[in-house]
Amino acid sequence: MKNMYIDVNVLQTVPSANINRDDTGAPKTAVYGGTMRSRVSSQAWKRVIRQSFAELDNAEKLIGHRTKFVPKLLAEKLTAKDESMTTAEALKEAASAVKKAGFKVDAKTNTTNVLLFVSDAQLDRIADYIIDANGEYDKAELERVFNAENSLDLALFGRMAAEDPVLNVDASVQVAHALSTHAMVPEFDYFTAIDDDPSAAGAAMIDTSEYNSATLYRYANVNVNELAHNLGSVDDAIKGAELFIKEFVRTMPTGKQNAYANKTMPSYVMISVRTDTPVNLVSAFEEAVESKNGYMDASIAKLEREYEQDQRFLDKPLATIVLTTKTSALADQAETLNELIERVAETVKRGMSDENTAD
Repeated sequence: MKNMYIDVNVLQTVPSANINRDDTGAPKTAVYGGTMRSRVSSQAWKRVIRQSFAELDNAEKLIGHRTKFVPKLLAEKLTAKDESMTTAEALKEAASAVKKAGFKVDAKTNTTNVLLFVSDAQLDRIADYIIDANGEYDKAELERVFNAENSLDLALFGRMAAEDPVLNVDASVQVAHALSTHAMVPEFDYFTAIDDDPSAAGAAMIDTSEYNSATLYRYANVNVNELAHNLGSVDDAIKGAELFIKEFVRTMPTGKQNAYANKTMPSYVMISVRTDTPVNLVSAFEEAVESKNGYMDASIAKLEREYEQDQRFLDKPLATIVLTTKTSALADQAETLNELIERVAETVKRGMSDENTAD
């Protein structure tokens, strides 16, 4: 089957904010093109995308469990399925099965030594297997059950199981660290907290908080073929890609959001459907945008110029569609996010259908 990739490019202006902190509490940064940039880690965005799935219909099929407490979750399934089993017995059997699958389990805490990513359906299947096996666990069968019925987030972001690579799930999505398209200068908020008691004199607390504002370039891609492999069908993969795109565009990490109320929507989204290779267009901003009158318009122009120049190295994409509140030089534009996603899905379906017809 021909490869099918979806490139998602986003430009988004974020006001004074600290949505993703480093170990000192300061907004994360990176040096790119010789200048300091604002940065938001890919992990922070993937986390909030997973959390957004929990608010959707059929959430149990969309979001799994990324936890060290898999034995505890399994024990809860076991006692729900077999009322004669005590909690202690269920924990013992769950721990035994997880260890047989290849993971270390702490006997005191009944936790795995690493975070383990499993879907709710996988926990159900494992619990059924434990009950049927009656203490006689087969490693190969446990591996098969562990690998069945991935949730969408597991199919998108993958599972690394160093102790048993058979249980690995290759990620079908790559998410880049977001970078500001321009140089960033950190700023500091000096603030005080005043005691409500009228007898208190002066400030009860004095502190500073670092923040910045930025126009971010955000990028992610979806390997539709890998997603179809992880979910078991092309139709499910296309639906999953649609959900990922929508939540990638609309979500934002929530660090210090109550203090800054910094939630914005992107001003520009460009999506390409490709059959050769995914392409991150961040090189458009290796030379930082300079402006005293806003960065968005200049960032759009640089991004679209980079897109056009990169076509000299690439096969023609099946489609490139833009959604923007600004001005775009590209002809194919959508009016709403839903329209953009629908057209991307139609392009992928058509590409897959053409490939199947050719076969």
